Amino acid sequence: QVQLVESGGGLVQPGGSLRLSCAASGFTFSSFIMNWYRQAPGKERELVAGISAGGTRNYADSVKGRFTISRDNGKKMVYLQMNSLKPEDTAVYLCYARGVHGGYWGQGTQVTVSS
Repeated sequence: QVQLVESGGGLVQPGGSLRLSCAASGFTFSSFIMNWYRQAPGKERELVAGISAGGTRNYADSVKGRFTISRDNGKKMVYLQMNSLKPEDTAVYLCYARGVHGGYWGQGTQVTVSS
């Protein structure tokens, strides 16, 4: 059974940091491109960051220099280190595993940036 379980969200003040984690199981993790998306109320889901099986990273312009995606294939984990958080980063953050024949979504974790 495929599972993607996100954790690490919460309430943080502007300028603060959070580290999100996504635990994967039930598929060949090392073969999948792993992504973090986010969805804010009333807005479309947007790609935040992605990391290939080989470790190539890409980021949305809005988070470059502030967020870092990483993966541990041995532990089947993907992480998103978020620094210098802004109120506009408030959203549900979702983990997405993209394979050749389709993908899998996690349930998401809420991140709220507010003073």
